[in-house]
Amino acid sequence: MLSGQLVVRLFSMASRICMSRGSAGSGVIGPVEAAIRTKLEQALNPEVLELRNESGGHAVPPGSETHFRVAVVSSRFEGLSPLQRHRLVHAALSEELAGPVHALAIQARTPAQWKENPQLDTSPPCLGGSKKSRN
Repeated sequence: MLSGQLVVRLFSMASRICMSRGSAGSGVIGPVEAAIRTKLEQALNPEVLELRNESGGHAVPPGSETHFRVAVVSSRFEGLSPLQRHRLVHAALSEELAGPVHALAIQARTPAQWKENPQLDTSPPCLGGSKKSRN
């Protein structure tokens, strides 16, 4: 018989895979997305890790892996400021942020904070990178 904690962890892992596979629309997890997931899991041992490839909503070629949104829920964030939490995420993903990843939106929460609001935020629509289109 599985313990309650193990069942919760397995359910969380399954939902994370479904979220990821649906995020890019193609049903395929790319190498950058896979690396982000692996590195965050190793560095932060998250209870929840939701990762969304938002590249398709930006002026990049189809199949790109340049814009991501991540929700990381970890007890490692207890007692840390939002800036300190983001620094931990950035440290884990330094290689990706120095190369293929152009934008990373981070929601870094403690388990208690996630229980209060358990959802991944949405990003505003891309304006195409031109200041002229913002008028």
